[in-house]
Amino acid sequence: MGLLAGWVGQSIWFHSLPHTQLSVGSQPLRVVVADSPLSQEWGLMFRLSLNDGEGVLFVFPGPRKVCMWMRNTLVPLSVAFIRRDGVIAGMDDMEPMTRRMHCAPQPVSFALEVSRGWFGSHGVTLGSEITGLPQQGR
Repeated sequence: MGLLAGWVGQSIWFHSLPHTQLSVGSQPLRVVVADSPLSQEWGLMFRLSLNDGEGVLFVFPGPRKVCMWMRNTLVPLSVAFIRRDGVIAGMDDMEPMTRRMHCAPQPVSFALEVSRGWFGSHGVTLGSEITGLPQQGR
């Protein structure tokens, strides 16, 4: 029952948040914008899948040391830690249902979660630039 309730709540939450379009290198990516403590806490918890070309962008009020984990997250993800200028400063792959911390190597303004392997399959690497980022994190 807990998993079902979490999935229903997450589905409603995911579709109620604002969406935006980013360009990751030359690749378009539609993301949910998580810019509040509550939306950042939920992240992609309880999602059963994540479509190709879809993700979540965590927006922070300014550059800070950021760590992510996979508590109650059922799908494998990749994360990119993005500086204020839109350049990827760090990346990591994350295993479902783990509490291992994945931390940015320096203060960042954004974290972008996508399906694991999406970055690699689209040629996105450290130093790649993300465009279309909200001004809030800059």
